[in-house]
Amino acid sequence: MAMTIQSRDTRVFLFLQGPHGPFFNGLGRMLRAAGSTVWRVGFNAGDRAFWFHRASYIPFRDRPEAWPDRFAALLTEKAVTDIVLYGDTRPVHATAVAIARERGLRVHVFEEGYLRPYWVTYERDGSNGNSRLMEMAVPDMQTALEDSDMEAPLPPAHWGDMRQHIFYGALYHWFVMFLNHSYRHFKPHRSLPVAKEFKLYLRRLLLMPVHAIDRRLSTLRIRMGGFPYHLALLQLEHDASFQMHSPFSTMTDFLSEIIEGFAAGAPRHHHLVIKAHPLEDGRVPLRREVKRLARENGLAGRVHYVRGGKLAQLLSEARSAVTVNSTAAQQALWRGVPLKVFGAAVYDKPEFVSTQPLTDFFAGAQRPDSSAYKTYRRYLLETSQVAGGFYSARGRRRLLRHVVDMMLSREDPYDALRSGTAAPRQQLRVVR
Repeated sequence: MAMTIQSRDTRVFLFLQGPHGPFFNGLGRMLRAAGSTVWRVGFNAGDRAFWFHRASYIPFRDRPEAWPDRFAALLTEKAVTDIVLYGDTRPVHATAVAIARERGLRVHVFEEGYLRPYWVTYERDGSNGNSRLMEMAVPDMQTALEDSDMEAPLPPAHWGDMRQHIFYGALYHWFVMFLNHSYRHFKPHRSLPVAKEFKLYLRRLLLMPVHAIDRRLSTLRIRMGGFPYHLALLQLEHDASFQMHSPFSTMTDFLSEIIEGFAAGAPRHHHLVIKAHPLEDGRVPLRREVKRLARENGLAGRVHYVRGGKLAQLLSEARSAVTVNSTAAQQALWRGVPLKVFGAAVYDKPEFVSTQPLTDFFAGAQRPDSSAYKTYRRYLLETSQVAGGFYSARGRRRLLRHVVDMMLSREDPYDALRSGTAAPRQQLRVVR
């Protein structure tokens, strides 16, 4: 059954901040082609640079405290029916979502894929710790899938558009750093100054070849070491999932708990591998902190730090994995690796995420229910996970091919599957 798309002449979309790069511009262009009216609020020169339809651009140049009233006025002035944003926890978005909900408007939320790297997340009203998935049980997902026989694709082993992601991040911050004179009241949602953000992105881009060599050597030493090991999956300390949906305020806090738990519970011949996020840019001295904590807990020589990169090589032989709430944990679950999480995560279901105390987990982790996880994964691929990406041209084309109709549908992705109105998904073919 084809999805039901609402009458085109009743939809007015107001875009807020999006992922770095031209994805939101392409999305707005296609919504206009579908007959909708589209507006975009820009908060800085980076937002303006990547929105090419000038007639629909609305700059916000006031102080942050003026935003709630200005946003409410815009909703009335433009007769807005839908708001579109990337990430729902940054201050301007959290305020907008609350006001839009009060008015009964649709809230379209994009995020990095829960099953990244070849999928992105599209949900209504909230994502991550605010997602509807947080309240869903696996048996309910199984019921919703009864009329579907889609065969879930295998998980890719690497990020699809890493270089483009870093490039657009650096370019965005360049615009904000050098051309932001007309947005003098702009305050970034992250704590670092924009100039520092730009330098970190640029440094990360330039050092990619050096970091790749370091990562390969570290991975090779672990794989050739012959010792059993457990894997800690790190996140970006400034990422919204870590800051808003976890019990830790810094990555060092998480590392301290993990390394202390490993020292107390793991067999003496086991090792711990700390794997950094692929976009880790050095703003936190993680390698130094890992060495310090290992030494303080009597684990010198048994704790290893690995820069980002491919996860599959390390997961294939890991005894277990721990994380706050990283989406990378889903690759561990797919492979049947025991998993423990510390923050709010959409995949934190009792069927496949451990509830053991940390020391017991490291001493002898219980294996996840792989059958239940496959049901969960199939459910995501039929609903909120859309093939494609924000940053590469090919990824954007693939994403736009599906997500515009999902946005125009009366039902969100989860309800559409249950009612039988979800459009069939194209099977993803990964080219190695």
